Amino acid sequence: MSPANGALPAPEFSRIVPADAVRRADVIETIEATETERKALAERLELEAIGSLTATVKLRAVRGGQMIRVSGRLEADVVQTCVVTLEPVPAHVSESFDALFAPPSMIEDQGLEIDFDPSLSDEDIPEPMESNRIDIGELTAQHLSLGLDPYPHAEGVEFEDYREHEGEDPAEEEVAEEPEKPNPFAVLQQLKSRD
Repeated sequence: MSPANGALPAPEFSRIVPADAVRRADVIETIEATETERKALAERLELEAIGSLTATVKLRAVRGGQMIRVSGRLEADVVQTCVVTLEPVPAHVSESFDALFAPPSMIEDQGLEIDFDPSLSDEDIPEPMESNRIDIGELTAQHLSLGLDPYPHAEGVEFEDYREHEGEDPAEEEVAEEPEKPNPFAVLQQLKSRD
C-alpha cells in the first residue's frame, strides 16, 4: 500500500512533543510502545519480535530557544534471526542517544555553514522539526535500529568459514586452487617434433 501524494507512511511508534512546550520548560517523557506498535516496528526492522520498548527522553531548548536538544536512553527486548541457522536470537538493546532539532528554515539558512564546519559532530547537525513538533517515538525507533546486532547468531554458532579464511587474500586463494594450465605452444612443439 503506497502512501497518497508521495507522503511518507505514518511512523509505527509515534510520540509527538510540541517544540513550544519545550521552549517554556525542559520536558522529560517516558514512552513505551504498545503491542501493536511493537509488532509493526518489528516488521519494519525485520525482527521476529519486539517484546518491549521503552525510552526516557529529555528535551530542552538551546541556542536561545531556537533549537531543541533531545537526549534519551532506550531499553528493548528483541528477537532477531540468526544469520547462520535462521533460529530466533533473543537480545537486549540498551542505547543512549542525542539529537538536535531546528526549524527547517534555520537549517536551510545555515546549510552551507553546517556542511563545511569540521568542528560540528553528527549530534550537532540539526534535524528539521516537522510543523514545530518533534517525534520522540520515531527518534527512539531509529536509534533502536542502530543498536541492533548487524550479524546476530545463535548461542554456540560461529562463523567458521569466515574465521578459517580470515586474513587470507581471496584472490590468492583462487590462484592457489586453480590447476596449472598447459602451455598453448606445447601442442605446436609436439606437432613440430613429428615432422
